[in-house]
Amino acid sequence: MEGGGERAAEAEEYHCHDFEWEDLRAEVEANPAFSYHLSPFPTTVGAPEKPPPPPPPSEAWTSFHRRHTSGKFFKERRYLLKEFPELLNSKDSAKVLEVGCGNGSTVVPILRSSPSTTVYACDCSKETLEKANEIVCSTKGVEVKDRFHPFLLDASNAAFPDWLFCKSCRSPCSSNCNMIEEYPAFLRDNPCCVGGVDFITMIFTLSAIPFDNMLATLERCVSVLKPGGLVLFRDYGLYDMTMLRFLPHQRVGFREYMRSDGTLSYFFTLDTVRELFHASGLLELELEYCCVISVNRKKGKKMQRVWVHGKFQKP
Repeated sequence: MEGGGERAAEAEEYHCHDFEWEDLRAEVEANPAFSYHLSPFPTTVGAPEKPPPPPPPSEAWTSFHRRHTSGKFFKERRYLLKEFPELLNSKDSAKVLEVGCGNGSTVVPILRSSPSTTVYACDCSKETLEKANEIVCSTKGVEVKDRFHPFLLDASNAAFPDWLFCKSCRSPCSSNCNMIEEYPAFLRDNPCCVGGVDFITMIFTLSAIPFDNMLATLERCVSVLKPGGLVLFRDYGLYDMTMLRFLPHQRVGFREYMRSDGTLSYFFTLDTVRELFHASGLLELELEYCCVISVNRKKGKKMQRVWVHGKFQKP
């Protein structure tokens, strides 16, 4: 049974507005100590020495998940069902694609929410996928048989497999589906494809992809989303506490940073998110900052967290 402190912490993460983002912006931009976060990133003359090339994404994120798997950072994200009630109210046999599933902290509450929902989950790290499968399959109260299908894919540079939504099925003018020569065992009853997905969840995933690859990544996601389907988005917002903790040498782009393990973190404004998702062909339904004051009980310090919440629909 969860303690009251954990429940309170979980509630914090849902649609909070403990402070106004514009007030935080004014405070940060008036502080000389944060000036390096605001300046344009130099690309030619005067540019700082480039950091060493990062390890491949799969290696970097495998290392990241090894360090954080047992920590609170990856507790089950039950707040998502409040933030995205569409997952609870969806039609029977809804299909969800979780992009960048990590160790399954998003997958578990989705599977728990409806016995008829199926989740297809990808990640760039094979070891992390194996850990996710272990956690999801061992979670009490969650029936996963034929409902959870993890697969290895780096969505930042690779197309989704045809078995998710084949090209013939994407076209409303096509009456015949191309048979896929190699397809997963769960497609035995329909060797064409699963017919696309109703929802795509991107929870702290897009910020981990190089900014220059974000639009192409979104376009690939949209390609496997059914018409009328939703992309449910949550990620780091500009001036979040974690951004302000990065040091000048960790900047690798404008509002883009690299951790010591090689993983990336980008911090979004609403305008940046809006431009990316609109350019990928999606319609905006909701888009806002979630501003939360968290308290570090050990140090007695208040921390100002900023996340971006968004819902977008495919026409």
